[in-house]
Parts: sequence; C-alpha cells; structure tokens
Amino acid sequence: MTRLFNEPAAFADEMIEGFVASHGRWVRRVNGGVARSTKSTADTVALVIGGGSGHYPAFAGLVGQGLAHGAAMGNLFASPSAQQVYSVAKAANNGAGVLLGYGNYAGDVLHFTQAQERLRREGIDCRSIAVTDDVSSAPLEERAKRRGIAGDLTVFKVAAAAAEAGYSMDATVDIAERANDRTRSFGVAFTGCTLPGAENPLFTVPGGRMAVGMGIHGEPGIDETDIPTADELAELLVAKLLTEVPDGLSVAGARVVPILNGLGSVKYEELFVVYRRVAQLLAEAGLEAVDPQVGELVTSFDMAGTSLTLFWLDEELETLWNAPADAPAFRRGAVTAAALDTAALNADELSAEATAIPEATDESRAAAVRVLAALAAAKDVVDANVEELGRIDAVAGDGDHGIGMERGVRAAVEAATDAVERGAGAASTLHLAADAWADRAGGTSGALWGMALRAVGDAVGNSNTPDGGAVAAGVAEAAASIMGFGKAKVGDKTLVDVLVPFRDALSAAVGSGQSLTDAWGTAATVAQEAAEETANLLPLMGRARPHAEKSLGTPDAGAVSMALIVRAIHNTFAEAKSAATTTKENA
Repeated sequence: MTRLFNEPAAFADEMIEGFVASHGRWVRRVNGGVARSTKSTADTVALVIGGGSGHYPAFAGLVGQGLAHGAAMGNLFASPSAQQVYSVAKAANNGAGVLLGYGNYAGDVLHFTQAQERLRREGIDCRSIAVTDDVSSAPLEERAKRRGIAGDLTVFKVAAAAAEAGYSMDATVDIAERANDRTRSFGVAFTGCTLPGAENPLFTVPGGRMAVGMGIHGEPGIDETDIPTADELAELLVAKLLTEVPDGLSVAGARVVPILNGLGSVKYEELFVVYRRVAQLLAEAGLEAVDPQVGELVTSFDMAGTSLTLFWLDEELETLWNAPADAPAFRRGAVTAAALDTAALNADELSAEATAIPEATDESRAAAVRVLAALAAAKDVVDANVEELGRIDAVAGDGDHGIGMERGVRAAVEAATDAVERGAGAASTLHLAADAWADRAGGTSGALWGMALRAVGDAVGNSNTPDGGAVAAGVAEAAASIMGFGKAKVGDKTLVDVLVPFRDALSAAVGSGQSLTDAWGTAATVAQEAAEETANLLPLMGRARPHAEKSLGTPDAGAVSMALIVRAIHNTFAEAKSAATTTKENA
C-alpha cells in the first residue's frame, strides 16, 4: 500500500515538486508537468509525452536528451488536462512542431486531442501517436481500441531519437507509428495497488491465484489462473505474444527487444528469474534478443505484477532504439551534455495572469453568487462520497473517480469564489469554474464536467437573471457537447445515462410552467433513478469496457456522482427559495 503521503488530493502535485527538486539536471517545472532543463536543438520536432501519475518512471522519468522534451502529468491514474498538455507543449516546442505521445485511454485521447487542436489553431504543427500495445485489451481486428502499457517506452524512445536526429515531422510520425505497429505487450498481477489515502486496494486476487491481462491503472484482469512457477509464467507470456507476430514478419531470425516490466512490487531478483526462461524461449523460437530490459519501466504504484513486451525491430528501428539518451530513468550510450537552458530556468513558468472579468449586470452578479453556492454544495457532496465513488469505479475501472472529482470540484469552487469576489457575472463564473475543473481533475470526467459548466455558462450569459428556459437550454447544450466529443450514448454505462434523462425531465418540467427550483427537483429525482439503473448495464466505453461483466450489479461511478451533484444543487435552490419567501413574509 501507499504509506507516505500528506493530503491524498495533493499527492501528485507534491510528487512532481519533489521529482523536480531531485532531478534538476534533466528537468524543470512548467505548468502541467515538466520539460527539459537543457537546451534542445532549434527547429527540431519536440516529443511531449504524458498520462496519469502513479506510473514512474513513466512519464517524467523519460524526459531528457535523446528522449522526451516534456511530460504532461495528470492526477493519479487520470489523464492530464488539455490545458496541462498545451502548457507543456508550448514550453517544449523547438520551432518544428510537437508530437504528442500517450497511451490509448479515453481521457488521454480527449485531452491530448483538445490540446492538439488548440496548438494547431495557433499555427503550431502538432500530431499525435496513441500507443496500443496491450494485446489483452481488445482483439487483433480492433487494435485501435487497445490500451498502451509498457510498450509506451519503445514508441517514445524511437520517436524521440528520430526527432533528435532531425527527422521532419512527417518522418517522425511515420517511424513512431511503425514502432507502435511492431510492439506487443501482455501482463499479469498477483495483487492490486492501493492509492494514497485508500484503505483497500483497487482490486484483490484470491490467494494462490493470478490475474491475467492486466492494465497499468489497477484495472482487474480479464481472467484468473493459479499462480504459476517463474518458468511457467515466462512460458505463458512468451506463448501469448508469439501468437501475434506483426504483419510481414516471421519468427525465425527476427530481432526483438524484450522488456520484462515490473509493475511496482515484484522484486528485480524475481524478474531476473522469470527473464532467464524468457531468454531461453525466445532463443528456442529462433528470435534474437537485442538489448533486453528488465526492471520497473511503467509501474502501477505498489501492484505486484509484471508484463512482457516484444518490440520487433528493423534496421532503422534498431538504430533509433540504440541511439544515445540521457533521462532520469533511462540512459543509453554516451550523450554530449547540453547546456542548461538558463533563460527557461529563470522564467517563472508557473505564473499565470488573472483572467480579465467581463462586465456583468447586477442581476447576473447576484446569480453568480447562487452559482457559487451550487458549486459549493457539489463540493460538499463529493467530499462526503469520495471514497465510495472510488470504490464503485474500482469494480471495473481504475478507482480514480473519487479523487479526480474531488480535485476538480475543489478547483471549481476556488475559481468561482475568486470570480465572484472580482464582480463576475453568472456566465464568467461558470466559465472560470469550468476551466479550473477540467484543468485540475484531468481524466475523462474533468473534460466532461468542464464542457458541462461552460455550456450552461454560455446559455445564461452575464446580463440577465437566469431563468428556467436558459438553464434548461444550457443543460441541453452540455449533453450535446459531451455526447459529441466523448461519443458516448445512452446505454453505454456512463454519466450520459443520467445526463440525458435529467435533460429531458428538466426541459419538460420547465416547459410545463414549473419554476426552475421545482423543475430541477423533478429532474434530480429522475437522475437518481437513472443512476441506479446503470447497475444493470454493461460498459461500452472507457477503461471499464474490457471488464464489462465485472461491473454488472454496480452503478457507473460517473453516473452516481452526477446524480449526487444535481440533487445537492437542487437543495441550494430550495434553500434560496425558502429564504426569499421568509424575507418576503417578514417585509
């Protein structure tokens, strides 16, 4: 378990601070993560990698000469926000564009895509490579749905070496995609991992049993078997990966980089015992092992498990894999040390100017106070249920939903408080809260809640007292934005299964003449019922999809948190209505 921490929600930030303090020769702190502290060659492609925290040495440990130029670092097991990715990319850009590299998870795809679009709008050439090496997460005919695990390393290393060598953006992307196409991984685990502050691991494996088909976010395996001997485990891993030889290749005579990766608690000595047999099996199959890697490269906190990756080489890929690199957690060959980038180090990378507050009417500023009260109520209900939300999410997902929601809603309240104090109207308050929520929460939920708050803000504006029609229109637009961007639909076991019935009930109640307070209350009841009904659904989106059967009988965490929040907001409406009635009666 994770024993050393302060405030669980602050763990990722404090971890980054300590990492930079101890590795200043390689990295500097920037908004959203870290970037190289050394100078890079001008007019070359910059590789910016990233993902959730909790996987060290991925991702920050791979920033340095010959490897990544920056790493966007999200909350524990949650993707970095689009703002974080954008900020790191801006800091790392050398003038020839930015290649974004990440594992193929829904939250990462959402946020990195948003950042990519923003960079392109500013005239920066930006491309992406989503790593898809995990053979257990989707069948071969659906490779695009597979997640990225320890194979991140091979793709990032090759792309970085190409960029360092002066490849064009097109050529760098081509070689990164080739590396991804030639990388396959398969993992197992004996125990789950425990997030800071949690009393129980994200999942458990019965004594004497092994979970097969592991991810790196605490997702349960897709199967279970008795714990094998070290040799039997090696045979399982190698046999599975040799069923998927990349197109156009044959086993006999092929050259591969084998990576036996420890997920957190399996000792190096154990890994060496397993690799002993892996090496024998590869040789017996006619494969030549090139530069084997045995150790912790992409971890999952304290998970006891391991994965095997095979990276199938050609001449160019082998040259790039062997190219010199000097990063905190991965070094190769001799690198001519670059000078420290003193100008960047002396710049205040973490400073941010306060956003200007647009003008608003007195009516809208009064409404902003009610917006703040609603957000504060959302914060209180999330704080009260953070552990339960994490428990629900861990049944078939990665267990980070509670912490992510907590970070997001706390940031939203802080931003809204500042906005109200500076005289913001309802729309501006919601917009600033939306940006803060998305930025601090990261993950899929952060992106979606940011969209929702922004859509409602657009609908209510800064001029009038928001009425039921405006709020209902904002909720409708929020639903459209979320479904359009995330591609989820009713029945996929996501927050959409609550948002759509809530939207429909709210619009119908407002249309029938109910006040906003009464209409919201009616819709909140519908939302609660819809959240409970998600227990009967199988997940068709996100990290829970490969473990769909495990989630039957448990509601979706995102659906539950949305139902809790809309009910808490209704309570603030009802209290405000009651207070206004009392004031009127006493007048």
